Amino acid sequence: MDRQPVLEGERLLLRPLEPADWDALFAVASDPQIWAVHPMHNRWQEPVFRAFFADALDKRGALAVIEKSSGEVVGSSRFQGYDPMNGGSVEIGWTFLARRLWGSGANAEMKRLMLAHALGHVEVVNFRVGEDNVISRKAMEHIGGRLTDQIDMTDTPNGPVAHVVYEITRESFATGPLSRAA
Repeated sequence: MDRQPVLEGERLLLRPLEPADWDALFAVASDPQIWAVHPMHNRWQEPVFRAFFADALDKRGALAVIEKSSGEVVGSSRFQGYDPMNGGSVEIGWTFLARRLWGSGANAEMKRLMLAHALGHVEVVNFRVGEDNVISRKAMEHIGGRLTDQIDMTDTPNGPVAHVVYEITRESFATGPLSRAA
């Protein structure tokens, strides 16, 4: 599975994240409100975001999200943890968008593009969401994510954080809210 494809929708273009995206992406990420309910609520700070950005480049699964109408970088997401065994799975996560796009359908378009790409190669896409991140949990339910009984603990500089896991299967995507046919 290509974890850094170019994906194009009506309003968004997703392409591999590049080092030259730093300034534009940090301009979006430096909004503290984006991270207010996120487990890494200090990611708006430059040193913390610099580590996040470097990790995204190192793991080679990150995408820059471009608003086609303006040409601006408006966020990022990643494909991580690709496992081709038993039908295959991959995780979509580390997603954030400029606040001006919240509630606009941009997140749903981005996830639809990423899910359609991933589910052409794997049977299941997983999403790890901070247990207390009510905004992201609501977004997962909105796009058809099914809450599993899996809980992952992650050590962060802010202490251990519990993440719940949602999944979307090839079958549930085909009939779910992000399906073009639904």
